[in-house]
Amino acid sequence: MTSSASCAAARALRPRRRPPETPAATAPRDVPERRLINLAGFGVCAALLAYAAYAQLHLGLDPCPLCIFQRIGMALLAFAFLAAALHNPRGRGRYAYAVLIALAALVTSAVAARHVYVQSLPPGSLPSCGAPLTVLLKFMPVWGVIRKVLTGSGECGEVNWRFLGLTMPAWVLIWALLLGALGVVANLRPARTGPQFRTTPRTGASG
Repeated sequence: MTSSASCAAARALRPRRRPPETPAATAPRDVPERRLINLAGFGVCAALLAYAAYAQLHLGLDPCPLCIFQRIGMALLAFAFLAAALHNPRGRGRYAYAVLIALAALVTSAVAARHVYVQSLPPGSLPSCGAPLTVLLKFMPVWGVIRKVLTGSGECGEVNWRFLGLTMPAWVLIWALLLGALGVVANLRPARTGPQFRTTPRTGASG
């Protein structure tokens, strides 16, 4: 009896070992990096379109047909970024959004590059004026309108806005290339996940 009592007392006085504490983030956590990048791309496109509207309504810079085409391309790029952000596919769907972003960026860049070239031509190289885009769409087929607009006219060759020495089409070209590269890389790269921790089941103290 005495030995049993002393053993029980020794076990009672022995300090109990506490189980190791687990980190707060015990479950795998996906970092929404791709979605954030796509949302950022959409935000930049929306900001560029908003400034274009401000320049037209408050600065009195009426857009030429090439400017309107660039706005359409930037709007398509914004839509592609927004769709990619909302859908946020984890499988092969991200490749489709990468292609859409690349196509929209390339089309916008091509139109902007054409506009930069038209503005670099000497005065008198282009017709002094052209019909408004609405009139062209009314009397010509779509492909004929595109060909006519890309040819350029006098109002497309005017330079009435600069920032840091670059015209507005030059900035559109730069932003379209940057956004296209960012969107393609972000949507082609595999998703990154946060650190994973393995939880340790809590067990009672053993004697």
